[in-house]
Amino acid sequence: MSYNVIRASDAGETSITPAVLSEVKDYLDSDGWALLRGFKMDMPTFSGITSQLCKTITFDPAREYSEKNTQKVDAGLGPIGLHIENGNTPVCPDVVAFYSAKAAFEGSQTTICDGRRVFEAFSDAQKARWSQRMMVTRTLPEVLWKRYLANEHPAISDPAEVTHDHILQFKAAIPDQDFTLNDDGSLEYRIKVSPVRPSSVSQGQGFANAILGPSHNYEPPVYTLEDGSIVSSDEIEELRDIAETCTAEINWQDGDVAVIDNTRVMHGRRAIKDQDRQLYIGMGRL
Repeated sequence: MSYNVIRASDAGETSITPAVLSEVKDYLDSDGWALLRGFKMDMPTFSGITSQLCKTITFDPAREYSEKNTQKVDAGLGPIGLHIENGNTPVCPDVVAFYSAKAAFEGSQTTICDGRRVFEAFSDAQKARWSQRMMVTRTLPEVLWKRYLANEHPAISDPAEVTHDHILQFKAAIPDQDFTLNDDGSLEYRIKVSPVRPSSVSQGQGFANAILGPSHNYEPPVYTLEDGSIVSSDEIEELRDIAETCTAEINWQDGDVAVIDNTRVMHGRRAIKDQDRQLYIGMGRL
């Protein structure tokens, strides 16, 4: 995969202009991601980039909030498997952006993997298997599912406002999801997703999902394909080996911003060796 860097020196200035954002969109269309380097960058500017690229903003309820449109990335110290952001949720963002306010001296590289290339590397049998739809099942604690619903439901904004009717309304609005509310307030959540999916930004389809990804802040899900088979750990490792052959790394510098087509390109992270880093995320739908 090519390293798609848009440098401030190439653009002729250090501010984020409409021409720079147009170049970002061109890269999203052609390659699925782009890296901005050398521009004047702070949290308000990064938040503004997110709002200009996305019509609606999506959040992860398990993350700490920073600016209006952004959250802090904090998922332990170990490596993070390739995934699309919020890939196991009913409202998956189209675009994800990362801002490296302070880069790590060593380690912590973000990994980038084009799901189109992964799909092309599959055998015919693998292409057929992963073109099935898939049920994702996991249990969410009350505090997390209520925070998520408060952000995504148009009628409410505070988790304390969530009622059972809001759950039913959200279920009716988005197909292929169901739930069981448990006595302790937790929610067993089930949703059907497509492991191989079309891009919301460009033409074509790729293996873009969260099967290889982390469950740092959540219970690990169970993945069941339409043929009734459960995705095994051995199968996941086989997928991981294939994806690694299609993976590049972002060696962050201070002020870098990466913008990713979240419906085509998976991302992850190498292990953190230098904990003195600051990385933020903004994401949303087109």
